[in-house]
Amino acid sequence: MTTTGGGILPKRKSGGDGFYYLLAAMLGALAGWLDIKVGDLLLTAMAVLAACMLLGILSPRRPWRWVLLVGVFVPVVEWLAYFFLSQKPDRAQIYESFLAFVPGIAGAFGGAMGRGVVDNLFAGK
Repeated sequence: MTTTGGGILPKRKSGGDGFYYLLAAMLGALAGWLDIKVGDLLLTAMAVLAACMLLGILSPRRPWRWVLLVGVFVPVVEWLAYFFLSQKPDRAQIYESFLAFVPGIAGAFGGAMGRGVVDNLFAGK
């Protein structure tokens, strides 16, 4: 049995993923800011889920990198707010910001799998 090299994931584009990395950093910082201003972990989790799902759809190769990039900005922004802003999040809020990785995993891998399904359904033969 031979394979022709066609896989589930689409072929890599000629350009890099620099734009997607920048988008991930901006969406992660936005989710962290949202966590500070609103203080609701569920809303932050939904923002991280949506950001990772969008990035998983746009660039489905190695979706774990979107989880790391978006998810790491939530605790980093909390830490920066603790040291530089007058509004101090409490200790529990800083620790619960690490929970943003959980919906990020579901969003990034779900978006990548959804992109694969759509590409397979509408593939030209």
